[in-house]
Amino acid sequence: MLHRFVRLSFKQECIEEFQNLFHDVKEKIENFDGCQSVELLQDAEAKNQFMTFSIWENEKALEAYRQSEFFQSTWKKTKLMFNDKPKAFSMYKAGIKE
Repeated sequence: MLHRFVRLSFKQECIEEFQNLFHDVKEKIENFDGCQSVELLQDAEAKNQFMTFSIWENEKALEAYRQSEFFQSTWKKTKLMFNDKPKAFSMYKAGIKE
């Protein structure tokens, strides 16, 4: 399984809007072929800092999602709310061959 972490930083006035957007699309993301789960985490101190954590069957499934019309339209809305460039990391559990 591929673990995907994306660190996101938002304009203060966009925090609630982003949380609402994520709530609206979470189930659709989880129902996307190859997605096992997706969660939204908020920094304990910097309330405009978030991280999404998703688990995918493999890199191919994640890339298919990233190329989908659904992702493209959602990402377009999300990018307008950023106050910094997002940082993404894809990782596998150490010592486990997939």
